[in-house]
Amino acid sequence: METLSLNGAWYLYKADEGEAVPATVPGCVHTDLLAAGLIEDPFYRDNERNVLWVGETDWTYRRTFTVPEEFLRHERVLLRCEGLDTIATIFLNGQEVGRAENMFRTWEYDAKPFLRPGENVIAVRFTSPLKYVREKAKGQRFLPAWGVGQHKLDGGGWIRKEPCNFGWDWGPMLATCGIWRDIALVGYDTARLADVHILQDHSQPGQVTLEVRLEAETVRGADLQAHIAVRFGGEGVAEAAVPLDGGRGAARLTIRNPRLWWPNGLGEHPLYEVRVALYGGAGRALDEATRRIGLRTLRLVREPDAWGESFYFAVNGVPFFAKGANWIPRDVFVTRLTPEDYRRALHDAAEANMNMLRVWGGGLYEQDAFYDLCDELGLCVWQDFIFACATYPTFDEAWMANVRAEAEENVRRLRHHACLALWCGNNELEQGLVGDAWTEHTMAWEDYSKLFDEMLPTIVHRLDPERDYWPSSPHSSCGDRRDFNNPTCGDAHLWEVWHGRRPFEWYRTCTHRFNSEFGFQSFPEPRTVYAYTEPADRNVTSWVMEHHQRSAIGNGTIMTYLCDWFRLPTSFEMTLWLSQILQGMAIKYAVEHWRRGMPRGMGTLYWQLDDCWPVASWSSVDSFGRWKALHYMARAFFAPLLISAVEDAARGTVEVHITSDLLKPQEGEVQWWITDAAGAELAHGREMVRIAPQRDAQVLTIDAAPYLQSHGPRNLMVWLELYTLRRSFGENILAERVSTNWVSFARPKHLELEDPAIALRVREAPGGAYDVSLRAEKAALWCWLDLAETEAHYSNRFFHLRPGREEVVRVTPERALSLEEFQRQLRAYSLVDTYR
Repeated sequence: METLSLNGAWYLYKADEGEAVPATVPGCVHTDLLAAGLIEDPFYRDNERNVLWVGETDWTYRRTFTVPEEFLRHERVLLRCEGLDTIATIFLNGQEVGRAENMFRTWEYDAKPFLRPGENVIAVRFTSPLKYVREKAKGQRFLPAWGVGQHKLDGGGWIRKEPCNFGWDWGPMLATCGIWRDIALVGYDTARLADVHILQDHSQPGQVTLEVRLEAETVRGADLQAHIAVRFGGEGVAEAAVPLDGGRGAARLTIRNPRLWWPNGLGEHPLYEVRVALYGGAGRALDEATRRIGLRTLRLVREPDAWGESFYFAVNGVPFFAKGANWIPRDVFVTRLTPEDYRRALHDAAEANMNMLRVWGGGLYEQDAFYDLCDELGLCVWQDFIFACATYPTFDEAWMANVRAEAEENVRRLRHHACLALWCGNNELEQGLVGDAWTEHTMAWEDYSKLFDEMLPTIVHRLDPERDYWPSSPHSSCGDRRDFNNPTCGDAHLWEVWHGRRPFEWYRTCTHRFNSEFGFQSFPEPRTVYAYTEPADRNVTSWVMEHHQRSAIGNGTIMTYLCDWFRLPTSFEMTLWLSQILQGMAIKYAVEHWRRGMPRGMGTLYWQLDDCWPVASWSSVDSFGRWKALHYMARAFFAPLLISAVEDAARGTVEVHITSDLLKPQEGEVQWWITDAAGAELAHGREMVRIAPQRDAQVLTIDAAPYLQSHGPRNLMVWLELYTLRRSFGENILAERVSTNWVSFARPKHLELEDPAIALRVREAPGGAYDVSLRAEKAALWCWLDLAETEAHYSNRFFHLRPGREEVVRVTPERALSLEEFQRQLRAYSLVDTYR
């Protein structure tokens, strides 16, 4: 098979006329206009408002290309468009070849009748998605959706396009169009591979048997044969030859002593390569395909238990607690994301001890690079089909046929990935968008079921039988389906804190089985905010700061909770930093409680990992890739071994828990200190503990009542440390401090903190980095380092520093700094700096 790529330099025209604008494919209109200097950066200040016209306009992409005469001698020549965003008409040499109306499908057209040897012209004309939706909705049944008027249009359910492209409560209204994935001419003879499906049988000990099912698309009758080879680490481990009958064939290959794939934190993530080569008569090579797979079973387990019905994932038969976040598109303009951008973002997730990401249904089926990296990093993927917060015209046969093709294609594309854990029908439709009949607010259950209870599960069960299907998130599988956050079964979206203004402590009342959404907002750090503001904008209630806040209650809610927990900060910059500490503390309250509740609850995915533009949001990593305080805290509260506590001011006690996600038991030691607010030691204890695998246990109770009585809640703290042990010459030796925590009996704003007098000592480290040692004379809460003028990576931030304890932070500047320059820029902050 021969491919002639049409990626690269094109020209863009407004409608189908006017001046030609140089364009790049894959790409989109906005990025091409930006590159040409024809629009301003829509992320800066409120420039977004000045470019809304782009989404209201029709656009045409055009280029010339040369086709060699021998290329046209192929029996079949197709134009293959792997991604057209979204309503498109395609022309070759002035003749219409075909149309497209789904961003998530690959479109192929018979191009041979339209091509000629030598120079050819291709044009792709895009209709404005906004115009299309308005026109499609005329005279049709009303399709209710959430957020209309705030950030979306009525009738958006008609178009199969990235939903958040029209705006969301964290994203801008920048409706794109363009050729967003590869485009090429494909020429072939006799046949090509149409489908490769790899199934795994783990029933026999010491081996895994692969069943490889093949399907070929034939141009004409021929004797076809395929050769299948499985390799690991460059070495062959199994192979088979397969004759194809009627274009179909299958083979079973046994892999002995298999190396199993495990999620992050539970083991390694080895990947095998399966290569399929298709041959015609006389052994002529026709086509080939390669899939990387991990050998594992990965299922959603739902069965009756003491609390109702379980909801947990099991890998290789082993239940595990799912720890992670929700993933939204990493950029409004996804075409400018590189594999390195994905690598950085997903490495950040793995480094924070996450083992699962939910690809949310308001975004898109991600690029192949995303799933490849999740395979490599051990990040399981909960994959929503792309339906979210709206109703859909399932009564329309053509629309349903379009969705069927979309679902089948994407299930086939993604099913071989080791990371793929679950197919989920939609995001939040069952949370209030479905009712007994069509109304101004709901679609009918009967029409809802056509897609989410019938079509999609049928496709998954037929094309990917080794994966489970879940109709909606949230969804309750027992009792009344309308009770979408039923704590006895299913998954839950718990927004009572952010949207319901409940206190953070409310999370400790929740006993849900799997928490797939919950969150709290913060502002980005000052460097990020400086990138989209002018000095006059730098007040959280300014027009620009509120423009970069898409939650209707956003900045006010942040400030309300901030004043509940902390003293009022003394500067704009400290307001930004303190909001991040507040956000981290909110999610910490929730996650630690749910981890203590295992095995009743077996998963927590906070909203959200990433941002698509610079904005105040629920993310733990901002649009520049800068970790917020939440992400540093997530690395601690998602640690495989976690020490946490439940304080009871009325009784004067602290219950100390150890939670383990590890598969083997551990020996450890708990150390604790009671100090006053200045950090002066009042009591100290240590206790040996045996840590059971995959369990939470309350290991001790600290009696702080006498010290509460003598010092009061505003002048008391409890510090916790967990160490693992190793045996040396018959004795237990402290091997590693694996988890720390801190407890107070009063809100931080009421603690009688003193200036911690943090002392810094700097040593040069490899790779242009510096190791900074921190010591404090007084208790220092939420400490962080910062370089005044230089971007840097910090090994740790937002940690507590007890007097007498040294913490070492490795700082890696993005540009080379001399020791003198590094020390000049280095700053150390803690909570007291936010209000003094």
